[in-house]
Amino acid sequence: MIDKPEKEWFAEWFNHPLYLKVYSHRNDDEARTCLETIISKTGLESFEPSGIAAMDIACGAGRHALELARQGFRTTANDLSPFLLECTRSQAEQENISIECTREDMRHITAENRYDLVVQLFASFGYFKTKEEDLQVLQNVYRSLKNDGWYILDLMNPVYLKKNLIPTSSRNIEGLHVSEQRSIKSNRVIKQITIRSSDESISFEESVRLYSLKTMEDMLESTGFIIDGIIGNYKGSAYNTETSPRMMIFAKKEELKRS
Repeated sequence: MIDKPEKEWFAEWFNHPLYLKVYSHRNDDEARTCLETIISKTGLESFEPSGIAAMDIACGAGRHALELARQGFRTTANDLSPFLLECTRSQAEQENISIECTREDMRHITAENRYDLVVQLFASFGYFKTKEEDLQVLQNVYRSLKNDGWYILDLMNPVYLKKNLIPTSSRNIEGLHVSEQRSIKSNRVIKQITIRSSDESISFEESVRLYSLKTMEDMLESTGFIIDGIIGNYKGSAYNTETSPRMMIFAKKEELKRS
């Protein structure tokens, strides 16, 4: 008998309806602030939004993709989760805004020379078991961008995280008790999530590889990107290795110089 392949953690957890309840504290105001910073620092505010093609490569329930679409950007919301993509699509319909939803594993994005901007936000990089798979994501993004296109990669700052990791926490959400245990093992941050109701208990695990800034710069540059800048939070503060919670990298696919 042939064993079924092991299901990857994100494919199961991100497609579960309880995911949005656990992360209900993520809000549209935060997404709006993040995108205002991105649009300002890339200079895209100088262009007509309808002329800019943007993709949120791991859009989740669409907070950032929907905000891009509200501002008039030609937006593609991509994710692996049918549940989260349907949330994005439904919200767009409610607001009567135009957005394209695609379901592709980020390791197998097929677009070529299509986008002016690709964003990968809220630590949605480093899910996979091998660095080679993460590198494949970078190569796919590079290929999907037009010349002079921007890639914004938002990572956890591993130095800050290791100093400020909260090992355990718990909270109550809409009749559910959610407990979370966090640890760092083999350079991955692991979160065990247990959700209890009056009649059942269910558990999920998140596992994200932590990358140093130097390693990330090397990977991006080996792919062909030019690093344009790094900020430490969604408001655009300067990056500080010790004190910045985020490591948000602005990379560019520069037009090939012809002799």
